[in-house]
Parts: sequence; structure tokens; C-alpha cells
Amino acid sequence: MIMSSDPKNPTEGATLSFADKMSYTDYLGLDAILTAQHPLSDAHDEMLFIVQHQASEIWLRLAIYELNAARDLIARNETRPAFKMLTRVARIFEQLNSAWDVLRTMTPSEYTAFRDALGQSSGFQSHQYRLVEYIVGNRNHTMLKPHAHRVDLHAALVAELQKPSLYDVVLRHLSEQGFNVPTEVLERDVSVKLPHSDGVQAVWKEIYQHPQKYWQAYELAEKLVDFEDYFRRWRFNHVTTVERIIGNKKGTGGTGGVTYLQNMLKVELFPELWSVRTVL
Repeated sequence: MIMSSDPKNPTEGATLSFADKMSYTDYLGLDAILTAQHPLSDAHDEMLFIVQHQASEIWLRLAIYELNAARDLIARNETRPAFKMLTRVARIFEQLNSAWDVLRTMTPSEYTAFRDALGQSSGFQSHQYRLVEYIVGNRNHTMLKPHAHRVDLHAALVAELQKPSLYDVVLRHLSEQGFNVPTEVLERDVSVKLPHSDGVQAVWKEIYQHPQKYWQAYELAEKLVDFEDYFRRWRFNHVTTVERIIGNKKGTGGTGGVTYLQNMLKVELFPELWSVRTVL
């Protein structure tokens, strides 16, 4: 971009005609994005609800992109560039946390004015959110069912379950670096969530007790913890936002609402990285 040096004529040198050039709107596809909001009621706050969730889905799109790239790099034992991507994903979830602050400006009365227009649609049906959980290792096959009506989305989730998760790839990387990761962990069915493993915890304990000796593995551990920290805060903010707006009513998708979300708070993505802190 060429900036003008003349404060009296700030557009001097700038391209002002885009009849035959790519514009900002063209490059970002803003015509499609900014016309994708279709409120189904006359309630003023339905626009806020739609935009907040659409913006969150765009951030999840980037999180998936970065997580896949980080997983591929770690699988090739290229951890240093993966650190940047994992840091970026943590900051994405920091942004997603801030989005709840905007949604919390909506009161229960304002939400009630358009809630019936949502039908049975609900955030737990987000295939991108499910894909994030599957990529990092929380592989709940029951949650495939809400996507059965969309063959393409269901197939993408099933395909992800056939790949080693990010956590699986991390543990295989540690094994290749000489750490004593249990064989039953390395040879397990990767389509299911890895249960807590004392052997894996022992590996992380060795790393945390000797950070200077195993600096890259130590830094990798902290990148994963940093990501899950922000991810868990996002879940917590989701719970408090829902409780603030609908109390203990059932969710639009038929879940227990706050109760369902509170149960999700108990799920750990990288359990041994949290339990190891107790035994250090």
C-alpha cells in the first residue's frame, strides 16, 4: 500500500479505481460473508446472536487449519515451527473467549424474543467444534450422530477418527526421541480417546523434572497446556454465558443446557499433562 506524504491530501498516490483490479471486498469475499446473516424474527438481538456464532465458526476454521499443520510438523519431528502454530491456536481461543463478552450483553428477555426461531439448532451441532476436539484427541463417537444428515460433514469427521490425534502424534514423537512411551499407547486404536496412562504420565514427569535436558519436549508440553488452558476457559465462559441468559432451561438442541456444558468442563484433552503436576 502506498501512503501519502501530504497530510492535506491523504489519498495522494492511492489506487482509487477498481474497475479492472482486485479490491479489498473481492479478496476477502465480503459479499458472501456480509450477506450471510438471515434473522428469522423481528427481534433486534438476533443479529448479534448470528454474527457472534458465525465469527466463532470463522475462528474455528483457522484453528483447524493451524492444528492440522502443527500435527503434520510434529509427525515429521519438526517441533519448532509447530510451536508457533500451537501458540496461535491458543490465541484464537483467547479471541473466542472475548466473543462471549459481547454475547453476554444480551439479556434473557432479549434472547426469549427470538429463541423459538432457532428450532432445534444448537452449538453442540457445530461440526468444526467437533473436528477440533477430534483432532486434539477427545474422540466421542456418539457425537457423530448430529451430523448423520450431512454426508459430507459426517464423512469428514469419520475420516479424522482414522488419523492419529495431535496428542497421539506428540507421544509418537516423544517415543522417537527415546522416551519410554508405553507400547500399548503407541499401538492402540487411535479412533478412540486415549485413557489416562500412568506410563505417559511418567514420561512427562521425566521431562518436567529435567527441563534443561529435554527443553524442546518441555516447551512442547507447555504449548499443549497453554492451548488447553484457553480451551477450558472458553468452555467455562460458554457455561456462564448460557446460565446468565437461559438459566437451567434445556438447550435448543435438547441437551441439558448448563448441566450438559458443566459436564464438558470435566473433560481433559491431555490428562497426563495436568495430573503430572500433582506428582512433581
